[in-house]
This record gives sequence, C-alpha cells and structure tokens, in this order.
Amino acid sequence: MLLGWGLALSGMIRPEKVVHFLDVTGRFDPTLACVLCAAVAVTAVGYRLIARLSRRPWCVREYDPLRNRPVDAKLVVGAVLFGMGWGLAGLCPGPALADLASGSIRIVLFVAAMVVGMMTAQRIRRPVLQLGSPSPKTRGIQSEESDQRGA
Repeated sequence: MLLGWGLALSGMIRPEKVVHFLDVTGRFDPTLACVLCAAVAVTAVGYRLIARLSRRPWCVREYDPLRNRPVDAKLVVGAVLFGMGWGLAGLCPGPALADLASGSIRIVLFVAAMVVGMMTAQRIRRPVLQLGSPSPKTRGIQSEESDQRGA
C-alpha cells in the first residue's frame, strides 16, 4: 500500500510521465529521476538495517540478502524485456498494480498481459532448468551404477 501511495503521489502511475522522462529531446520530465533517487536512498538505509539486524526468515534454509550475484543471461534478457515493455507502455508492474484502482481498461489489459507473460516465463523456465539437473530417478540410477563400478 505504501508503494502504491508513493507511486500515485509522485504521478508515476500515469504512463505519460514515464514517456516524457524518456523523451529527452522533447517534453522531458525529470520527475522519475527524483523518484528513483528517493527509492535508492530508502533502499540504501534498508540494506544497512538488514546488515545489522539480519536473521534468517523462518521459511528458508539459507538467507544472505547482501550476497552479490553474477550478472547472467537470464538477468540481462529479463532487464531488456522489462525496459522495452516499460518504454512502450509507460508502465512497470508496481504502478500498473496501483493504477488498477482507476478501472482503466488500458491498465487492466496491461496487467492481464503482464500476468500472462509471467506465467509463460515460468512455463518456459521450468523445462530449461530441468535440462541442467538430473531428475531424482536419474540421480538414483547414476549413483547405483557408480556403486556397482566401485565394488
């Protein structure tokens, strides 16, 4: 709710604000840069607090919120797709969800397309992840074979 309130207050739920930010040769609007700077400041404070107060959440075995993760193809492709969608529609997921309250059919269609895209990504990602790691049955067969060879 706080995110939605902040986005509405800053006008970031209006797609034209984003489009005007991207239009550096025309009707440039720097508001998005101000919102970004405020978000980075709040996040920096949040990370400092997490570093001091970090405890493992109940539902996970491993927890390291400050661990650096490598930049991989999945991250780059996802960022490019996100940026293209944001630039074309003038919306990203947070503002779109906040703007659902407006009842605009354009926003409802955007959110529906976003959900379909996320579901499609999950369906595509699952088989790709399964290709990289052997199934439990295959692992069992492999370990039995290695036991037989070693004996």
